[in-house]
Formats: sequence, C-alpha cells, structure tokens
Amino acid sequence: MTAEAGSLPEVAPTGPVRPADARESLGSRLAGAVSGGVLRAFLLVVALFWLVPTIGLLLSSLRSPEDMAANGWWNVFSEPSQITFDSYQKLLDNSDITDALLNTVWITVPATVLVVVIGALAGYAFAWMEFPGRDWWFLGVVGLLVVPVQVALIPIAELFGNIGLFGTILGVILFHVGFGLPFAVFLLRNFFAEIPRELLEAARLDGAGELRLFARVVMPLGGPAIASLGIFQFLWVWNDMLVALVFTKAGTQPITVALQTQVRQFGNNVDVLAPGAFISMVIPLAVFFAFQRQFVSGVMAGAVK
Repeated sequence: MTAEAGSLPEVAPTGPVRPADARESLGSRLAGAVSGGVLRAFLLVVALFWLVPTIGLLLSSLRSPEDMAANGWWNVFSEPSQITFDSYQKLLDNSDITDALLNTVWITVPATVLVVVIGALAGYAFAWMEFPGRDWWFLGVVGLLVVPVQVALIPIAELFGNIGLFGTILGVILFHVGFGLPFAVFLLRNFFAEIPRELLEAARLDGAGELRLFARVVMPLGGPAIASLGIFQFLWVWNDMLVALVFTKAGTQPITVALQTQVRQFGNNVDVLAPGAFISMVIPLAVFFAFQRQFVSGVMAGAVK
C-alpha cells in the first residue's frame, strides 16, 4: 500500500519503549517525597534548632540576674514580665565593655580595609601585569597560606616589643593585615584572572592607564569577590581572641578579651555578660546579612562558565 497524499508516514520510535504498566521504584518515590514538603519541613526544624542558642542568649540578655539564677531563659514565654532592658543599661555604664567595643571597631575596620585594598592591588598585579619572577612570587604567597598563626606569635611579639608596638592597637592591626593578605591575594588574583582580556585591551586602547583600568574596570567587576573577602576578614578579626590575648593590654583589649576577663568574675557581673555577648555576635551577623547577596555571588563565581 502507498501512503495517501498529504499524510505523513508513521515513524517507529528509536529509543527503548517503557512498558505502560511500569511503576517507579521505591527509591524514586522516596526521593520525590523527600524533595518536596518533607524536606522543607525538615530543614525548617533544623534551622529552628540552630537558632535556639541565639534566641536563648537574646532572652537571657533581657532578664535580670535574679531571674537568670532562678530558672532558665525559656520561662520568659510563660512570664513575659521578666523582660527588662536594665542589663543593657548596665552594659552601657560599664566602661570596660564600651571601651572594648570601640577598640574592636578600631581594630576590625582598618584591618579589613587595608587587606581588601592591598589584596586587590596585588591580585590585579599578579593577574594582569608582567614583572620579573611573578609566578615565583605568587607561589610564595600561596605557600604563606599554610603558615599557622601560632608559629608567628612569639617572634612578632618580640619584634613589636623592640619597636614599641607591643600592646598597641596598631600592632594588632598590622598582625591581622599580614596574615590576611595571603588569602586576599590568592582569592582576588584568581577572580581577576577570569576577566576577559579583550575587555582590558579595549580599555587600554581608549587610553586608560593601569590605575584607571583597575579603578574603572577591574574593581566594579570584582565587587562580589571583594565583598566576600571583606566579610571573611571582618568576621575573622572581629571574633579573634588569640591574637588579641597576646598583643593587647588593659587599654587596648577588644570585646572578646573583655568578655573573657568578665567571665572570671561571673558571680559579680553576670548581668553584663549576656548583653555583651549578644552585641558582640549581632554586629558581625548584621554585616554578613548586609552583604549576603554579594557574598553568595563571590562564592559561586567561577563555578559555572
């Protein structure tokens, strides 16, 4: 028989035909169920349990010392009258804590800004500038990533003592900058190297010098990586206690060391420990959430091409 005019011939399927009565396997059905509402509910429960210490610290900071000694923080839900801001008022009246907070800001902000600026300049130089021994210098920077902080504590403490920087805020800043730069250079160099060469060449043809090229082209494109580096450096310096214990003294201690000192007198100042610890924790959280979008973009940069 011949096919009728205007009709298309039937085409036999080329792939394997699945039987009509074939059923999904047990593993497929479980995967489908887990990927839906069950997984979301499980992740929600995990997130709530993850937040329990933070919620407990917040509620403890809003209770009086007598209530904290009498029962747990969860009693606030049955007795909301326990909530008071007297502990925060006492915290603001405690000069040791307020001075430590200011010291933490004076240490963290310059250490973060210097690492970001110097690391960006060095990363651009290693990525797009030609100079003798560039690859060997970069290998040296990568090698510094494996050097632990503890190895340098005593030698640098002796050096700072000889030049008069021991116990000063400047000494702590320089230490954090020195140990933050290897990671900064490594991260930003790899990110800047992904910028298309044609874009940089076009800017050079338009008469842009290296500094203008860096400021007008490289820095805007490297925003996600720079934001990620800034968050990492800020969190590391803000939460550091080891370096601060070694290189600071009474007048230059950050909040981490001040709270550790207050713990030794726990029975006398329990009313300032909870609000002090909560403030010390909420500030880096606020910084992280403020730059969360850039942080995620920087972490995912280069994962998909």
